[in-house]
Amino acid sequence: MEKGGNVMKKIAIVGAGSMAEALISGILEDHLIDRKNIWVTNNSNEKRLESLKERYGISSTYDLDTLFDDADVVMLAMKPKDADRAIMTIRHHLTEQMLVVSVLAGVSMNTIESLAEKSLSIARAMPNTSAAVGKSATAIAINSRVTDKQHETTKQLFATVGLARFVEEEQLDAVTGLSGSGPAYIYYLIEAMENSAAEIGLEKEMAQELIVQTLIGAAEMVKHSSKSPEQLRREVTSPGGTTEAGVKVLEEHGVQQAFISCIQAATAQSKKMGNALCSQLKVGKPS
Repeated sequence: MEKGGNVMKKIAIVGAGSMAEALISGILEDHLIDRKNIWVTNNSNEKRLESLKERYGISSTYDLDTLFDDADVVMLAMKPKDADRAIMTIRHHLTEQMLVVSVLAGVSMNTIESLAEKSLSIARAMPNTSAAVGKSATAIAINSRVTDKQHETTKQLFATVGLARFVEEEQLDAVTGLSGSGPAYIYYLIEAMENSAAEIGLEKEMAQELIVQTLIGAAEMVKHSSKSPEQLRREVTSPGGTTEAGVKVLEEHGVQQAFISCIQAATAQSKKMGNALCSQLKVGKPS
């Protein structure tokens, strides 16, 4: 049985990478649409398509008429650098009635319409790699042509892989710097904690379990508590205690400011890459 009152009839996915697979898995896990109505294609990697078909029981084809026939949702999931060639190849199959969902980092909605040479209903999303385990933090921007039904479809689609929130398109670079790249910052922190565990004589496997559970527990506390992260931190930082000793070292090394600068740099790089991509695709800069 399909979930959400049959929000879509057929989804055609152009691109068959890890994000496309994560969304396919999430869609099927949530019974959002029957597997036979999920169609996928890519440029030329037939082995990859066969792998997805075997794993998920979905459909694949290189015939564009078959791919887009009766599709009401089209997902653009190819590499951003391939967007111009891919969109120009499929543009005659795109209609104003379709919902075009893009997970192409740095490719604006204006760019997509310019390449397609027509007005389209577009939802542009920035998920992160945690979509692979259903824990993505996804920000979504939509244009003015997206209908209420298409808005709900988009929300349900990305809710299958985690948290989904709507933002303005100009905020997506900031989202990229914060949550798009965010998993890497946490992995970097885990690396540091693992290295410190080795230095103080803890066995690696047990240390990793303790670290991961500590991060999960802290995240759940922030999620469910009405208190701010700063307040929660102060409550476990007793004067003269072990936590205070550790936090003082972090402050001496400017760790908090380093994280702020890190996210600012990632945001700036996202804007730079988006502008460079627009120049490469010979269309206007993101609005």
